[in-house]
Amino acid sequence: MNKPYILVVGVDFSPLADRALQEAFALASQRVTAKLHVLSVLPVASDDPGHAISVYAALDETAILDTAIGRLRAHVQSQLDEFIASHPAASVTFEIVCHAHVDTAAHGIAQLASDLGADLIVIGTRNPKGLERLLLGSVAEGTVRYAHCPVLVIPAPPQVDASTQIAPPCSECVRARAASGGTELWCAQHREKHGRRHTYHQSDRSSSESNLPLVFR
Repeated sequence: MNKPYILVVGVDFSPLADRALQEAFALASQRVTAKLHVLSVLPVASDDPGHAISVYAALDETAILDTAIGRLRAHVQSQLDEFIASHPAASVTFEIVCHAHVDTAAHGIAQLASDLGADLIVIGTRNPKGLERLLLGSVAEGTVRYAHCPVLVIPAPPQVDASTQIAPPCSECVRARAASGGTELWCAQHREKHGRRHTYHQSDRSSSESNLPLVFR
């Protein structure tokens, strides 16, 4: 019997995690046999997975994990219903298994994937800025670093930076380019503004010796 394609998805009940879960549904539906493991990680008191002390150590972890599993199953079913409604032609024959672990998020996701011999981890991340742009977001970055299998990072929806507004093209400039076949780039109003700031180098692709000089427009 062929091994099913195994996907692991980390869920924290955020819209970004739901985007990752929806993508995992889509990927699983495209496989002949697939098994989707969805993980909810309950926090620990330390960011070091080697010395993780559960914040639930003094409580009954079994009851807490059972509650977490119940919440996760209900959430996954709701998200699956949404996926089926928006993708009526999709083949939803894949198996879904829910897990709840006490761990740090990145380590827990990567460890479960390793334990299961997963083929792919799917995880969501926010739109990072500054240093976070390089780190993807701490959970996503940590998962990529720990994982033994490929990791698909689903970004947040693109956001328009309110401080940077890009104006649409001038309709008269568009007409000038169309009427001149690209010879004229600007309308009369903008020709003086842009002037000789834009330069183009024309060359005959058939011969390097036939390069023409810079053409100013």
